Amino acid sequence: MTNTPPFNPLAPENRADPYPFYHWLRTHDPVRHAEDGSWILTRYADGAGLLRDNRFSPNPAHLREGAVSGAENHPVRQVGTSLMMFLDPPDHTRLRSLVSKAFTPKVVELLRAQVQALVDELLDAVIARGEPEFDIVIDLGYPLPVAVICELLGVPAFDRELFRQLSSDASRLLDGGALDSAAQEKGIVAGMQLFQYFTDLVEQRRPDPKDDLLSAMIAAEEAGDRLSHAELITTATLLFVAGHETTSNLIGNAMLALFRNPSELDRLRTQPDLIKPAVEEFLRYDSPVQFIARMTTEDTEVGGQVIPKGEQLILVVGAMNRDPAQFDDPDRLDVGRPEKTNRHLSFSGGAHFCLGASLARLEAQIAIGTLIRRLPGLHLLTTEPRHRDHFVLRGVHELRAGFSAEALRG
Repeated sequence: MTNTPPFNPLAPENRADPYPFYHWLRTHDPVRHAEDGSWILTRYADGAGLLRDNRFSPNPAHLREGAVSGAENHPVRQVGTSLMMFLDPPDHTRLRSLVSKAFTPKVVELLRAQVQALVDELLDAVIARGEPEFDIVIDLGYPLPVAVICELLGVPAFDRELFRQLSSDASRLLDGGALDSAAQEKGIVAGMQLFQYFTDLVEQRRPDPKDDLLSAMIAAEEAGDRLSHAELITTATLLFVAGHETTSNLIGNAMLALFRNPSELDRLRTQPDLIKPAVEEFLRYDSPVQFIARMTTEDTEVGGQVIPKGEQLILVVGAMNRDPAQFDDPDRLDVGRPEKTNRHLSFSGGAHFCLGASLARLEAQIAIGTLIRRLPGLHLLTTEPRHRDHFVLRGVHELRAGFSAEALRG
């Protein structure tokens, strides 16, 4: 299509608010063959159907040579055969079955009291400083999901602060061709350090198993052919990174949306029972995961366009979640939007539906609900929130907020 602007959500004019650009793409070029060779999809119907269609694989090994500029040597492609998020059945089914029991809604609900205690502890520390301001991302959004996933995996508490930069750098490898060489090198080094950390922790845990997910995975590995050593290490690393990066972004994005829509913040303050549909709305409105990649395993038609085998499709979740063909008044934040009609794609779909969706929902519901309840008069202090450099994941670096001094006396 002529006069089509370059697809670059990381451009300064798009990063703070990519949604006008997404709307333009969805209206004028919804199945777009991009400059790097990938196909950019922005309509909800195309994405929702594709995520449930086994002709489209998450494994970059299916890419034909030359389909996407620079993809052949990208590290994500090199590890695609061992990371669960990139695998096809039956290997994906086998690995997922080994860890899914720890993330069912019923099991996650048992963590409610523990998550509530962690949130209260973090907010107690904020109040104890004696100043009516704090950073929502640094003081709550990051430490909460890190503590929860570390507790589940069995990572010692004294090691948790080691991971913040490593996790951020490693997760940038998901950005593929959007990375420059320096960021790619940092990501590779961080990934290697995380692999080594979990290798060492596994060796410590073998003779001394605990009541945690890592010990359960070690037992499965030792039982035979259900889990190889490489799968054990990569799965532990993936669960750690995925278990907190997206939830941290969800909390920050949600609070920024509420600050920019004060009537909805007031509504949630006066109607706290809306917290469940509100979290689904935050996920839809400004998803912490903006893009999902799939590869064609055969020649396939998508949105009226024939896509050859071995091509890469980029599903723009942020655009799909605001498609007016699926959502009423999609650019409006509505914390009471009915859950049954809010079928966003922020947790993907089909066989690769997010394993930790129930946990992310629980953490966000408790964190945001408690924040609003315990800190009256919440208001934004950061004048121009700066978004992280990530392409696939979307979140803010920091989010300074103030609150009423009466909370300090309570």
